Amino acid sequence: MSQAPAQAIYLKDYLPPAFTTKETFLDFELLADHTLVRSRLKVVRNPKRQDASNEFKLDGNELELLEVKVDGQALSEADYELTATSLTLNLDKDAFEFECTTRIYPDRNTALEGLYISGGMYCTQCEAEGFRRITFFQDRPDVLSVFTTRITADLEKYPTALSNGNQVSRIEQDGKVVAEWHDPFPKPSYLFALVAGDLICQQDRFTTQSGREVLLQIFVEQGNEHKCDHALESLKRSMRWDEEVYGREYDLDLFMIVAVDHFNMGAMENKGLNIFNSSCVLATPETATDEAFARIEGIVGHEYFHNWSGNRVTCRDWFQLSLKEGFTVFRDAEFSSDMGSRAVKRLEDVSFLREHQFPEDAGPMSHAVRPASYMEISNFYTVTIYEKGSEVVRMLRTILGAELFRKGSDLYFETFDGQAATTDDFVWAMEQVSGRDLAQFKRWYSQAGTPRLDISRTFDVDSGVLSLKAVQSTPTTADGSAKEPFVIPVELGVLGDNGQQLELTADDDRFDLQRGVWLIDASEQTLELKLANQTDTTPVVSLLRDFSAPVLLSDDLSDQERIQLIASDSNGFNRWEQCQIIYKKLIIQHVNGGFDSSLLDGLKTSLIQLLNDSDVEHAVKAELLNLPSESEFLQLVPSINILSVAQARKGLRVWMAEALKAQLEQLFVDLNQEQQYRFEPKQVGIRKLKNLALEYLMLADLSSFQPIALKQFETATNMTDQLSAFRFIVKHADEASAERVSDAFLNQWRDDVQVLEQWFRVQVSRSDSKTLSRVSALLSHELFEYQNPNKVRAVIGAFAMANVESFHSADGSGYEFLAKQVAKLDQMNPQIAARLISPLVKWKSYDQARGLQMKVQLEGLSKLELSKDLYEVVSKSLS
Repeated sequence: MSQAPAQAIYLKDYLPPAFTTKETFLDFELLADHTLVRSRLKVVRNPKRQDASNEFKLDGNELELLEVKVDGQALSEADYELTATSLTLNLDKDAFEFECTTRIYPDRNTALEGLYISGGMYCTQCEAEGFRRITFFQDRPDVLSVFTTRITADLEKYPTALSNGNQVSRIEQDGKVVAEWHDPFPKPSYLFALVAGDLICQQDRFTTQSGREVLLQIFVEQGNEHKCDHALESLKRSMRWDEEVYGREYDLDLFMIVAVDHFNMGAMENKGLNIFNSSCVLATPETATDEAFARIEGIVGHEYFHNWSGNRVTCRDWFQLSLKEGFTVFRDAEFSSDMGSRAVKRLEDVSFLREHQFPEDAGPMSHAVRPASYMEISNFYTVTIYEKGSEVVRMLRTILGAELFRKGSDLYFETFDGQAATTDDFVWAMEQVSGRDLAQFKRWYSQAGTPRLDISRTFDVDSGVLSLKAVQSTPTTADGSAKEPFVIPVELGVLGDNGQQLELTADDDRFDLQRGVWLIDASEQTLELKLANQTDTTPVVSLLRDFSAPVLLSDDLSDQERIQLIASDSNGFNRWEQCQIIYKKLIIQHVNGGFDSSLLDGLKTSLIQLLNDSDVEHAVKAELLNLPSESEFLQLVPSINILSVAQARKGLRVWMAEALKAQLEQLFVDLNQEQQYRFEPKQVGIRKLKNLALEYLMLADLSSFQPIALKQFETATNMTDQLSAFRFIVKHADEASAERVSDAFLNQWRDDVQVLEQWFRVQVSRSDSKTLSRVSALLSHELFEYQNPNKVRAVIGAFAMANVESFHSADGSGYEFLAKQVAKLDQMNPQIAARLISPLVKWKSYDQARGLQMKVQLEGLSKLELSKDLYEVVSKSLS
């Protein structure tokens, strides 16, 4: 493979640096064609380093070094070692002052790491290793420093000049602005931020629980100032929630958010100055969907919660990334659950986990929540680190209970405040407050893979004892390591013939009778439950309630028992889960020859009962009608023909549309009532169910319901309804109608960047003979930009990851297209390229013909000179 040798970095080799930087003074001079960065560092010997090393090593990437000083004395080139990635000095000192001046070129920085220009303004992205593109520094998370930053810029072009912390001074003279900022809290360089531009500020205030007043500011480009209200309200709700639920109060006088269009991620939690992708900030009912409103609320919360779980307590090294990300994803999920529908949030999160993280666990990029090694850390900002990491934290709370978990989090924050911690430190805090030995539980951090859990029943009628036998195993993952048993918390309930939960007794210290939590910690384990009520039939067991562990569950329930659970289980998650199991069974049946008519009849009866049940939330009803994604079948059926799955899935949707047509039509009529838009759970659920009903009705009777969809498109007063109708028409209607609404939507919204991204995404959703040519043409569209990650994801990413039928066409043209685009993007933005290639890395999971076609494209890429990001993904995929 043509690439400079990429060396793996191993957790076992972690060593604290010989020196650490206690104070950092940065001076940025933003000039017309370059930027000068002058740094002054107060450095001391690191007491955590046991040997007597005198090596002071600083990281650097694409920097032009102009000057180096130590204690005010200029150094010559002979006094240090300079490479393409580092600057190293040998200093027999316990404390010293280091200074250097570098020249950088933000306007040439297409990687969007370090300091770059987005839409005419300067901004930074330093996580994970972007700060080394700004100046030479100990760019590692275990070096925490107090930062003071001065920015000098052209006043007319960049009147807004921001950095971390509180503003110390601002001077405007001689056409320049000089702004100085100070952050009193030690932080690693990855949390550094700088923004300079001509921005509009929207602001509000928040009073903390101790009575301190905090100024809240959101900075946006002119013309977007009216789109900030929802983000500001979300921020205030986040701050109050973190005080009430975790006892965490904000610590600065100022909290700022800046929205930028060119950003590789969703947002970044830089201390006091969060930088956001514009799509995660800007929203009005006319321009953003309910989904976007919810996403903004969740991401604003996520980045704010990082102030404690990530900033005040940061991670010691990048292997501990889930320490901050997994914990914070759990926190933002709980926040979103409290703000909206807890049931719907859980269903959405589990669907996402199964669609994205389970396949990752089974593929060549499989890694533990705390990986043992990596080549490029940017490749490990994954669903395993984030979403599976969140599930690990959720399991800890399930095992300990909410009260002890809160005490554990309090101890964790108090003990490690201002420090760089590890996942072991987090678990230690939970052990201290609970008295539990969680050594085995920590395998969730160190072992890769999705455990498989098989639970079967034996019932003794005479004694009334129900025995549950659990067998757990974990398939071999990419690292080839042997898997030891996990600790798996299984929430359960036992139901009688009438669907009522039965009273139980149990004499087993691994079963919490009050909370119904069974801890499975062995390869094989049996639980005996004594029923308080006499019954002659084997009870139905509702297992893994609320998805209490991220496992693949197999049980011995019959189809009829699943139908019973759909109708009567008190746990909403498991009603949905049994629907998902039946949907999967029917789709696999169809792939193998046809649907089971008796199973369809039972499903129809249950779904009608659910749709007519006024006690079930509208949004939950919508989730119950959503089928599992095609990617979930990659783990269920080896070497599956993904197109057969897509066609069977479509066939089941058509059957459901026709079988439930009367109920869906009545729902649409009842819910299609015009009202002023509000983003609140009931309204969101109404729109969600109404629009899903409309799509199903179009599948059942296109000629009758296409005009209704067209009318909704033309008259909608909110983006949720307009975009839904637009998407349905493009996907299901005739080509001429699809083109007409596409042109109308573009003409209406071409000047709104965020809505335009939705237009691009819908264009690539239609599956027909012209799809690939349509996608290719979009890359030459006047409003498309390769340099804008959002637009790249909206066209190339959406085609490869969401348009299953066209991307996986039998001739392999979709795979060839993706490989060509990834190669091009790798020259500009390696992070985006490495993420876009993910649909091809699972080539071993597909049928032989498609798998070989994918492999050919990966082999073609392997012959090119690749970035370290893409090299790691391609090489592991082919190994």
